[in-house]
Amino acid sequence: MKNTQRNELAVCGFAAVKTLEKINSQKIRRLYFMEEKAPLFGGLCKKMAASKRPYNKVADSVELEKLCGSVHHQGVVAMIDTPVILPLNTEITARWVEQKEDAVILDRVGNANNLGAIVRSAAFFGIKNIVIPLDESQSSITTSSYRVAEGGMEFVNIYSVRSIPFLLKDMKGKMARFGTSLKAQKKVSEMKLLCQEKPALVVLGNEEKGISEEVAQNCDSLVIIPFAGMGEAGPKVDSLNVAQAASVIMYELKK
Repeated sequence: MKNTQRNELAVCGFAAVKTLEKINSQKIRRLYFMEEKAPLFGGLCKKMAASKRPYNKVADSVELEKLCGSVHHQGVVAMIDTPVILPLNTEITARWVEQKEDAVILDRVGNANNLGAIVRSAAFFGIKNIVIPLDESQSSITTSSYRVAEGGMEFVNIYSVRSIPFLLKDMKGKMARFGTSLKAQKKVSEMKLLCQEKPALVVLGNEEKGISEEVAQNCDSLVIIPFAGMGEAGPKVDSLNVAQAASVIMYELKK
């Protein structure tokens, strides 16, 4: 939940706030917690007091719900500046190529919880770069995505682009460009071989339509996660949840 007057975002959930404390405690402008959580945030309260930032013990969970707009606060809410998503530029992509850093592009993934789950998996597998389009159908960083990421937001860089096809065209020959598709002939297990020592740039589409045709045309390879009965009539369900698919693909890239 955003506080537009103060230009703040509420971060809630124990793991999210605790990781924020460990990695980026300077981001926290205000802290609120229930009494039973006080012993777990004593060190952070000392830091807040030393830098004259307010922290408060609240009487009940209703106050926290009002702050973060969620019943899933787990007894603690931290207010941070609204995250600024940096536009991707050639300097950043050149670093990816030089340092062989993989990246994941989300093509209109609109569910905030899915974004958070993808960030969590990216942090787990050590993939530091996620790209989202400047599109109203694409979820951005929200209180929900921050909570579901379980602290992963502190380890992943999220960038924005105006055009995914333009980015893919620009990275031709520099990174191995993959798109996910139920029509693909290659399996995700082949990705490492197909990379040929290049870092991977993987596009994940939304669950309703997948990646766009223009995006698919600008990929070096389309890949599929094998499913039960593959080669017959098709999968028993249309697809995996995009966050589940992201985890499988990231595992294949890093195994």
